[in-house]
Amino acid sequence: MNIIGKKIYLRAMELSDMELYRSDVNKPETEHALGGWSFPISSVQQAASFENAVKDRNNLRLTIVSIENDEISGMVNLVNIDWKSRVAFSGIRLFGEEHRGKGYGKDAVLAIMKYAFEELGLNRIEGSIIETNEASKRLYERCGWKVEGIKREAVYQCGRYYDELQVAVLRKDYELIKETI
Repeated sequence: MNIIGKKIYLRAMELSDMELYRSDVNKPETEHALGGWSFPISSVQQAASFENAVKDRNNLRLTIVSIENDEISGMVNLVNIDWKSRVAFSGIRLFGEEHRGKGYGKDAVLAIMKYAFEELGLNRIEGSIIETNEASKRLYERCGWKVEGIKREAVYQCGRYYDELQVAVLRKDYELIKETI
């Protein structure tokens, strides 16, 4: 089953997507925008990661594909799904500048929200943003997410520490905005 947005659709990861994923993860500029811990990833490591991901029902990783030209534009996920509390963590990454500024990110976040709340019955989706990532701050704000806290100096990159914003959206927030999107 594909999850359909206005400009993109989300589909299950395929083994053929892995080289594109690996290439993006290995770009220093991408990792600096996202924060977190990153080591270079080999094709062998990426293949093993794929094998683990397809078996795991508590971590959903999806490929973002443009409806217009069927081009892969990124990935979005719902991970660490807590089925009892109905909470998951979500993140997104777009591959390359050519996919930014076209509404793909917003459409993908809204599509994963719809799927999480309407199909999976989740109540809360959480995320995090490094303080320097202005594009992600704007994206999540436009999708109804709220900053709930700041982890001070939680991310170390390029010789200094950065704050990490803790963001989330609730099902009731989604219900209020879904008619306007």
